[in-house]
Amino acid sequence: MATYKEIHGVKVQYRDSDATAIEGDVWYNASTGKLKMYSAVGSWATGGNLSTARAYACGAGTQTAGLASGGQPSSDATEEYNGTAWSEGGDLNAARTDSMGSGTQTAAMNCGGDPNQAHNELYNGTAWTEAVDLNTGRGAAGTAQQGSNTAALIFGGYKGSVTEEVESWDGSSWTEVADLNTTRQSQAGAGTSTTALCMGGTPPDVAVVESFDGSSWTEVGDLNTARAQLAGVGTETYAMAIGGRVPPGSTVTGVVELYDGSSWTETTDLSTARRELGEVGTASLALAVGGTGDTDATEEWAFAADIETIAFD
Repeated sequence: MATYKEIHGVKVQYRDSDATAIEGDVWYNASTGKLKMYSAVGSWATGGNLSTARAYACGAGTQTAGLASGGQPSSDATEEYNGTAWSEGGDLNAARTDSMGSGTQTAAMNCGGDPNQAHNELYNGTAWTEAVDLNTGRGAAGTAQQGSNTAALIFGGYKGSVTEEVESWDGSSWTEVADLNTTRQSQAGAGTSTTALCMGGTPPDVAVVESFDGSSWTEVGDLNTARAQLAGVGTETYAMAIGGRVPPGSTVTGVVELYDGSSWTETTDLSTARRELGEVGTASLALAVGGTGDTDATEEWAFAADIETIAFD
């Protein structure tokens, strides 16, 4: 008879009690004689509404210290989230929609935007300052949102035509780096300036996902649901794709998928299906901000820990 280790390639831990564990851990509880597993169930909850309803907001920061700037209709408004409510921050110098950003609530970046803008601005927690422009003005690009305002990556987008071009920011200048394999716009991104994911996009609406290693892009596991105008958060090995539109007919969706570094798994849908939404945070603690119909809605994503007993027939 095969052992658990032979089947799964990992030795089961032997514990006297159910100690604090991490997601995916499996152990044998000697006091109860039970095989246990630690899992986590994700759910969405209603958060504080934006002061200014909008789609295509540019997000940065964390779930308890978030930032949303710009958006549709073309806006210069900036708002800060404290984990409960949004309050107004310093306005952008240049109003824009469908721009890209990264960083924290007190050190953020907002660059590009429609139509074909090259503006790049940096936020210090109070005010925005103009910095060096993009080499190629564009909107609807993906961004490695876990970056900072001194290290960022934007990829693809629309510059008058759909592009596969990628630029890297080092805090003082933009440098063109390796192109995406699939030309696209309205995609989502995750990761950092040296380890990033590009998810979905259009035209046509695709499920294609690419991974960046600092020098080149490689196709990895596709999304289960092809889509564009979606949001993305997380890292290259632990990411989340949120909402968007799906073919045929560009149907608005609330589908959410999680990435484990090799494949995508569907998880709990958004409470309200939407596209063109902004994103803040990580794949464990995120905000879905605004979206279709210039809504002011915010949803908060979080995992709840759960220890399960593994039953055998």
